[in-house]
Amino acid sequence: MKILAVETVTSWQSVAILQDDRVLARHDQQAGGAHGTLLLPAIDRLLMQTALRFTDLDGLACSIGPGSFTGIRVGAATCLGLRAATGLPLALVSTLEAMAWNARASALPVCPVLMSRRGEVYWAIFRWTHGGQLERVVAEHVGPPRDLAQSLTENMLVFGEGWSSMEPEIRAALSPSIVVSVGPEGIAKPSAVNVALVGMQRLQRGEIAGDQIAPLYVQRAEAELQYEQSGGILPIARRQERVAKKVAERWARGRRGAGGTVRAKNSRGS
Repeated sequence: MKILAVETVTSWQSVAILQDDRVLARHDQQAGGAHGTLLLPAIDRLLMQTALRFTDLDGLACSIGPGSFTGIRVGAATCLGLRAATGLPLALVSTLEAMAWNARASALPVCPVLMSRRGEVYWAIFRWTHGGQLERVVAEHVGPPRDLAQSLTENMLVFGEGWSSMEPEIRAALSPSIVVSVGPEGIAKPSAVNVALVGMQRLQRGEIAGDQIAPLYVQRAEAELQYEQSGGILPIARRQERVAKKVAERWARGRRGAGGTVRAKNSRGS
C-alpha cells in the first residue's frame, strides 16, 4: 500500500510517502504559522521526487490533533480537498498516538506531551504489548502540568515539546515514587512517517473518514464556537473547497499536457 501522510498540528510540518513500511520520500521543516502556504508545495516536492501521481497512491492519512487549531484545520482541510479531487480514501490519526510510535521499543508505558495554549499541555498514555500492539491507557487530555503529573501513576517514558518546555513544573507535582525516563531528542517531534503507518492500519481495517470529520481539538477553539453559533462556514470547509479546486485545476492542466505534478483520479478504480 502506498500512502501520502501529513502532520501539521505543531509548528513542525512533516509530509511523507510510504509504501507499506518503507519510506519512499519525506520532507520535514519548521513551518511556524505558515502551514497554509508550505503544505501543498511540500506535497508537490515529494510527488516529483518519487515520480508518483495520485493515481499511484492507495490512500491519504492526516493527523487530527490535539495541537494548534490552525495547523489541524490546514492539514485536515488540505487532505479533504485532495480526497475530493482524487477519490482516495482518507484515514485520520491522533497526533499523540502517532508520536507513541516513535517509542515502539519501549518496555515502559509512553507519554507523548505537546504544548497547548496558556501554559497547558496535551498528553496521552500508551503501552506497547508483547504482541506489538499499541494500547491507549489514558485518552488525550489537556490541562496544567500538575494534572499531567497526577496522571503518571507508574514509571513512564515521556517525551515531546510539552515535556521539554514544562519539565520543572511537571516534576514539581510528580509523586516521589514515580520515575520518569526522558526519551531521546530524536523521538520528540511528530512525524508524518508514523501518521502513515497508523493510517495504513486504519485503511486496511476499513476505518475510512466520512464526509463529516471531527478534529481532535480536546479543547474547543473560540473561533470554532463562534462559527458554529453563527451558522457560518468553518475555516476547515473553506480551505477544503480551495484545495479541491486547486488540485482539480492542476489535474486539468496535466490532462492537456501542460505538466503539473498533482494528478487526480476520476474514480478509485482508474
